[in-house]
Amino acid sequence: MIMRVLKAALLVGMATVVVVAPAHAQDQTGEGGPRVNVQPYIEVSQVLSAELSPGDDVVTFTQVAAGVDLNAQGRNSGASVSVRYERNISYGDDEVDSDTISGVARGYVSVVPQALTLEAGALAARTRVDAGGGVSSNPQVAEDAESQIYSVYAGPSLATRVGAVDVTGVARVGYNRFETDNAIVDADGNPVDVFDDSVTYTGQVRAGTQPGDGLPVGIGVTAGAFQEDISNLDQRVRDLYVRGDVTVPLTENFAVVGGVGYEDVEISSRDALRDADGNPVVDGSGRFVTDDSAPRQIAFDVDGLIWDVGVVWNPSSRTSLAATVGRRYDSTTYYGSFSYVPNERSALNISAYDGITGFGGVLNNTLSGLSSDFDAIRNPVTGDFGGLVTGEDGSSVVGTLGSVRSAAFRGRGVNASYQRRIGQATAAIAVGYDEREFIAAAGTVLAAADGITDESYYINAALTRPIGRSASFQTNAYVNWFESGGTNGDVTAVGASAAYNRSITNKLSARAAIAVDHFDSEFTAEDFAFATALLGLRYDF
Repeated sequence: MIMRVLKAALLVGMATVVVVAPAHAQDQTGEGGPRVNVQPYIEVSQVLSAELSPGDDVVTFTQVAAGVDLNAQGRNSGASVSVRYERNISYGDDEVDSDTISGVARGYVSVVPQALTLEAGALAARTRVDAGGGVSSNPQVAEDAESQIYSVYAGPSLATRVGAVDVTGVARVGYNRFETDNAIVDADGNPVDVFDDSVTYTGQVRAGTQPGDGLPVGIGVTAGAFQEDISNLDQRVRDLYVRGDVTVPLTENFAVVGGVGYEDVEISSRDALRDADGNPVVDGSGRFVTDDSAPRQIAFDVDGLIWDVGVVWNPSSRTSLAATVGRRYDSTTYYGSFSYVPNERSALNISAYDGITGFGGVLNNTLSGLSSDFDAIRNPVTGDFGGLVTGEDGSSVVGTLGSVRSAAFRGRGVNASYQRRIGQATAAIAVGYDEREFIAAAGTVLAAADGITDESYYINAALTRPIGRSASFQTNAYVNWFESGGTNGDVTAVGASAAYNRSITNKLSARAAIAVDHFDSEFTAEDFAFATALLGLRYDF
């Protein structure tokens, strides 16, 4: 019942953007006029999937799908949506029968132009999880490992000016869920308490001046709060802070920045329900059952002075750099970003991050950081959205999983993306590293996870190219590595796909695609390799 409601909510949310955003965009008459592209479609395909190792099974099934791709950009609104419903119909093999919703949406509407904006986003993606780590792969590889993630958020943002003071603010509420039909266990057969669902709350307000607005330096004051309520064992991550900062320009394009403030961070949870022998009780999916009568236990409690210093470099409108080092969470922290767009044909983005959150907070943060002007890259065989998007600002990845443990963690990492148009072709690549050090209260069932560090590495790449006026070619590739800090074992997934599309009429097109996927896990005794081929028709309304 919960899943039906969640899927319905995601579809309604994405459909609302599909319906409303074009109307708002068409109402705008900015320079060049609005840009609106709405493309609903249906597809019918025949799929053959052959197991290359360790066995040699061959499965055929029919794939029926319906979806819509939308990009609507106006002067005071914008949205990009790619949502798809897919049904696989088997011939006597019930394991292949499945229905899936996948997609990504991000949009905004300016309620008060250049002042008050409402924004929202949603994500639905299919993946596979083994030993507590999520990686991209063909879902036909071991259906019992298939899982689904959902994330949605919404809220207003403020940007205005009061005299010489710039005032900005943001408030967001998000919901996140990880759905799996089977219990996930480690290499020893013990259940892994994977994330279930959470609600996130984010708020921040800042007032500040720019250098030269009354003072030779810029000054500002920021106050903010973040909270994530995780259903597993009633975990709660709470972060409250206030800080002041100063910007000292050294040249026209280079400045030194620094800040100091106070922060209070707390992570707490309850213990699991115990049976008569004192063993923790787990539900059918392997998650611990919360003892609501148990007292709340503190896992992390740090408050006091925070500070950071860094540099900001903006030599042109096409290049920007921000790098900072400081003290936070009672330890040294580093973060920053670099953006380089030398021309309209290429773009490079790099970012480093450090923060304390839960699994859902990561999903909401990456989703809210996504541009509202993008094209989603999908697997041409499965139709799945793998997280890679391309757009005017370059390529980026949203919804990467990594570890799916339920415990809160300190997450650190770096990601980079590069996009380039080569003739008529568009190439995009995204690489990243993510480290999660888990935090859990002593004396609770999660205590064993405290201090464990899981690491993930990923590479996603795509190339698309039109062939004449009526055909196109697309190829995708991915590599995912997951290294467990516990006893769960490491996981590697590698795959590539290629597709050819050709128009038959203005509305009808034929497509052919092939894919090869390889899965290597210390969790399983043997590796898995599959080859998949597809022939189908697509009708664009």
